Amino acid sequence: MSKSSIVGLRLLPGVLVPLCLVLLVCRGGDATSAPKPLASASPQKLIALTFDDGPRPWVLKGNSQPGYASASLLDLLDRQGVKATFFVMAWRLAPSADKECRKIDAGITCRQAAEEEHRRGHEIENHTYGHGDFRRMNKRYGEAWILNDIDRASRTIEPITGVKPRYLRPPDWDIWPELAQDIEAHGYHVMTKSTSVPPALRDVDSEDYFCYGKNQSKCPQPSLHDYVLRTIEQRERKGIDDQILVFHELPGSVEVLSKLIPELKQRGYTFVTLQKYMQAVASR
Repeated sequence: MSKSSIVGLRLLPGVLVPLCLVLLVCRGGDATSAPKPLASASPQKLIALTFDDGPRPWVLKGNSQPGYASASLLDLLDRQGVKATFFVMAWRLAPSADKECRKIDAGITCRQAAEEEHRRGHEIENHTYGHGDFRRMNKRYGEAWILNDIDRASRTIEPITGVKPRYLRPPDWDIWPELAQDIEAHGYHVMTKSTSVPPALRDVDSEDYFCYGKNQSKCPQPSLHDYVLRTIEQRERKGIDDQILVFHELPGSVEVLSKLIPELKQRGYTFVTLQKYMQAVASR
């Protein structure tokens, strides 16, 4: 019988009390001392690290081409023991995308890169098939077209992962409530930055896309690294210790994350896939 069982017996009336006393004495315990309460563990501080707009093999695998050089994002995640979640544009997984995907050649196609993500234990989710602006597509083709584009992406992703994607992140987060409800009716959880959902379920936008390309005038200052850390600190001051971080498969983001991931671990964060994050947050 465990000590916890004995403690339970002490709370029962009648003959069970002497039995408890006998058991405690036999074990050398002090029958007059109250049992020590179990220390309750504090909830883990969690981060779901997510990436949009891939797969980009030249970032995932790394390359040295001038102007596009990048360390390997997948190797970085492996070294840090981090499992991430990739929201992919599913058109990149089609054979017709092979030529486009290998303009900056990392030796593999986009589909092969997604297969590599899955082999390494990362999660793959839905960022639509064509990455079309929802408002423009709705005006041009109607809502049914949008829903089909999302389902088409899932049908393309599922043969790689073996499961239908559960989460959908709209392009640029641009969506309206009625469409979000209809998408959720199709079995998806719609990712959002909206204040209409609890803070722990809101995407935290790194704004790394402002730091790539010719015009970087909107890149956060003094640096992307400082901006992300400052954003997390602001959330922490409000008592928000769980974060869904949104990055993109970009060379600069790999560089920033090589510093940021160890720093966030030192702050007590544990990195998990989005599915595990959602399960943990829902259970609290």
